[in-house]
Amino acid sequence: MRISPLVAFVLAVLLLAFDLATISLATALEAVSVSPDGKSFVLGESGRAFRVWGVNYDHDSRGENGRLLEDYWDAEWETVRGDFQEMKELGANVVRIHLQVGKFMSAADSANGKSLAQLRRLLELAEETGLYLDITGLGCYHKADTPKWYDALDEDARWAVQARFWSAVAKTCRDSHAVFCYDLMNEPVISGKKEEGWLSGELGGKCFVQRLTLEPGKRTPIEIAKAWVDTLTAAIRAEDRGHLITVGAIPWAHVWPGAKPVFYSPEVSPAFDFVSIHLYPNKGEVDKALTAMAVYDIGKPLVIEETFPLACSIAEMDDFLKRSKARAEGYVSFYWGRTMAEYAAATEKKEVAALMGAWLEYFKKQADFMKQR
Repeated sequence: MRISPLVAFVLAVLLLAFDLATISLATALEAVSVSPDGKSFVLGESGRAFRVWGVNYDHDSRGENGRLLEDYWDAEWETVRGDFQEMKELGANVVRIHLQVGKFMSAADSANGKSLAQLRRLLELAEETGLYLDITGLGCYHKADTPKWYDALDEDARWAVQARFWSAVAKTCRDSHAVFCYDLMNEPVISGKKEEGWLSGELGGKCFVQRLTLEPGKRTPIEIAKAWVDTLTAAIRAEDRGHLITVGAIPWAHVWPGAKPVFYSPEVSPAFDFVSIHLYPNKGEVDKALTAMAVYDIGKPLVIEETFPLACSIAEMDDFLKRSKARAEGYVSFYWGRTMAEYAAATEKKEVAALMGAWLEYFKKQADFMKQR
């Protein structure tokens, strides 16, 4: 049977449309929400279970001084696109990004429109790639990039800027299903002294920890934490009532056994949709890490938002992950812009490269199992 050129053309168009529709369905993202029983994550109207197996895309190890995403996402967009594809191929379903105050606030009362536009572009890339974003805000990781006007503010004015930051980000992101969550700040601590400043210590040339107040007065840590969390979550909810909110906390019970949560205390935690902690098991102390983790099991979904075999072997890390899986709803490790092959070929910092390459290999092999209920 001979087919006319017109019929052949129509069939080709229909087949192409079918293929495009199939691709679209394959990468389409359903909104993530908390399950009806409040203990896990589910997807959209389907109600399918969702477990986090993600990476922190916090800096780029290819450049000098550990470039942050906002240092290169304008000039090197194809690098970002390639990294997202690589993270997808590793089996990740969540990418944690870290946004800096200095890049997103032009002044105390105005957000940076160019950065917000680039964030919108990143959302589109995430949707295209089929990855969810854990959007962590208010970073001051590079001290030199932190605006002097911001550090000079008192507590009330600083919190007001932080609320405006989140208002602008939430308004930009509210219509995208690629948002997994808003993480208010990376590892906030409650208070310090004026002479210490807002930032606490450095690790690898970056300041990952910030103080919420330099003048606690007679307020308790829980009172300070509640006031700050309520201020920022109200700003987000005014623009976006749907996406999840959390805060990445240091689990002090891992440092001091018996320590009680502040951000995930009964007084503060109602503002959060799920619990996020940063937990790195130590060599020979997997049981201690599991005990510390249990302190944060408060009836909400629990995500280990940072973890890595930093102070233990990959075998011990595997033991921690497998034994904690029944309690955790997911894990977020690290990806720094290099593939396993690039780490294998590295000629500098060979020990670090070998560890990172071996970890990415483990991460990829475990992806399917760790994303299952």
